[in-house]
Amino acid sequence: MNREISTKLFKQAEQILPGGVNSPVRSFKDIGETPIFIEKANGAEFIDADGNNFIDFCLSWGVHILGHNHPNIIEAVKKALDKGISYGTCCENEAKLADLVCSCYPSMDKIRFVNSGTEATMSAIRLARGYTKRDIIVKFDGCYHGHSDSLLVSAGSGVTQINEASSEGVPADIIKNTISIPFNNIELVKEVFAKHQGQIAAVIIEPIPANMGVIIPQEGYLESLREITQQEGSLLIFDEVISGFRVAPGGAQELYNIQPDLTCLGKIIGGGFPVGAFGGKAEIMDLLAPNGPVYQAGTLSGNPIAMAAGLAAISTLIKPETQQLIKKNSDNFIELLTQNLPAETTLNHIGPMFTIFFSKQQPQCFEDVQQCDFERFREFYKHMLDSGVYLSPSQYEANFISAAHTKDMLDTTLKAIEKFFM
Repeated sequence: MNREISTKLFKQAEQILPGGVNSPVRSFKDIGETPIFIEKANGAEFIDADGNNFIDFCLSWGVHILGHNHPNIIEAVKKALDKGISYGTCCENEAKLADLVCSCYPSMDKIRFVNSGTEATMSAIRLARGYTKRDIIVKFDGCYHGHSDSLLVSAGSGVTQINEASSEGVPADIIKNTISIPFNNIELVKEVFAKHQGQIAAVIIEPIPANMGVIIPQEGYLESLREITQQEGSLLIFDEVISGFRVAPGGAQELYNIQPDLTCLGKIIGGGFPVGAFGGKAEIMDLLAPNGPVYQAGTLSGNPIAMAAGLAAISTLIKPETQQLIKKNSDNFIELLTQNLPAETTLNHIGPMFTIFFSKQQPQCFEDVQQCDFERFREFYKHMLDSGVYLSPSQYEANFISAAHTKDMLDTTLKAIEKFFM
């Protein structure tokens, strides 16, 4: 594939943007390639600056579950644009989208919109601390909750110790109240709570991790987390920025029948525009300003264009026929993919999200993922890219199937995968 224009554009971008990008994983650094620059996208495909056509399984990192440029979203955005781009005050669609989202998530009495998943998790953490009057937050290695200082934490030498920052520029004092432990090990959770009894404000978790690749929670793991947090008076926060509305209309909490105290959402609920949200029980949410003492604000929160796009996206997504289409696409593809993969790989999947790991053993935590064959993944990724299939460019990421993926697209993808392993 000729990617001369993309290469030229990247070299130009490197002169003015750090690393040539506005988000690190876009740089293709993990796979040793030059990133492609997109010219336009539609459905489950896009065309790059060199005119190459790609089947897209990244879908703006999971945003476009309906596919790029879904007509219902485009129509809603056009109508909203005619009325104004940003008001800085209230609009009707804020309450409409809030009501629709909360109707899908019984754990959420009230919701507040922000502009990103990072804002949502950051605000949920502050709210949890304000509600419990405690300071310590427990998170899990490999679960990504945005780039706010207090959540950029990696495990130290002792899994129940206060850990170290995973980024330069984060003061030790900022993360002294954050503990990160391995995923899928409930005994370590019990150990942490025993050591810090009465001090833990909340446990925040991706109920289905997708930022170390897709990892499946062990049977009973999430249920045990719910039980422990309730017993200890701590809040349970589900970060469903990726799993929300994807694995079920009510997210992982519907799939596993668990109600967290707070939920963080993003991606799908904005229909392609910058949106995040956090919500939960009214008694907790009403601590937010202007009702209560926990401050949170945002100039563009509840932006009328984003609200219109989100309302159109969710309204379309929750229709039975849309759910059936996504399930059909996912089930058929995963079944055939499973048959095509050799013993050197493992496929982790739930609903329309999946990761191919280059490991003979199924990864169950971040440490397992780190043991995968990353060089083999790079070879695979380059092959798929040259075959016109765009996957998420890192072994640590998930891939997504949308309502717009056709049988021909999925068949083409499977043939490309089969060819790599021949």
